[in-house]
Amino acid sequence: MAKTSEQVYRQIRAGILAGDFEPGMFVPEDEFASYCGTSRTPVREAIARLVSETLLQRSGTRRVFVPLWSDGEVEELFTLRAKLEAHCAERAAELITPEEIAELRTHADFIDAALGGEADIPGFVEGNRRFHATLLAAARSEPLNQMMRIIVNQVIIHRTAERYTVSDLEQSQRDHRDLIAAFTAHDVAWAGAIARNHIRRAAHAYRLRANEAATRGAPCAEDMD
Repeated sequence: MAKTSEQVYRQIRAGILAGDFEPGMFVPEDEFASYCGTSRTPVREAIARLVSETLLQRSGTRRVFVPLWSDGEVEELFTLRAKLEAHCAERAAELITPEEIAELRTHADFIDAALGGEADIPGFVEGNRRFHATLLAAARSEPLNQMMRIIVNQVIIHRTAERYTVSDLEQSQRDHRDLIAAFTAHDVAWAGAIARNHIRRAAHAYRLRANEAATRGAPCAEDMD
């Protein structure tokens, strides 16, 4: 059965975020079609959506590639995300329901389990995704949701957890627990400060691991929040 453009969009998007396509390298439509096992027509529609979300870019000759961010651009992405996350947390502190707080606790428990014993990095990433998705929903802002989707879905941000030590991930989880406490108290200023520092700490850890990898001459993987 032929795949819909929505299915193709989701498959290509997942592949981009998983690192299946090398940043900076041109990807022909035929390659995307082969990757999805489909024709080029739904691929063209999917590409248009992904370009609008900045997960793909077009060159001057209309060829498509996954963006390759410079160090300065990565820093700007983290700066933008810190501001957006702080605003998101402040709104959520005002509007969050007891049921959503309970949901955040469930996600935090899931992350604790992932970090117990031998750390399960994919488990952490999934729990982290659920936590922040619930937080964003609690902020009840469609404009914020759209802006966060653009920033957070950049490959360089999405794949940051691969650069972190277990200690970094444990600190991130402590931030999650502190956010839950701030939401329970409906303390807007406290929640905003935690969220802002959460992302700035992530940016610092990202730079530190990147510098260590560069010093060793090792290739850098790129994902956390």
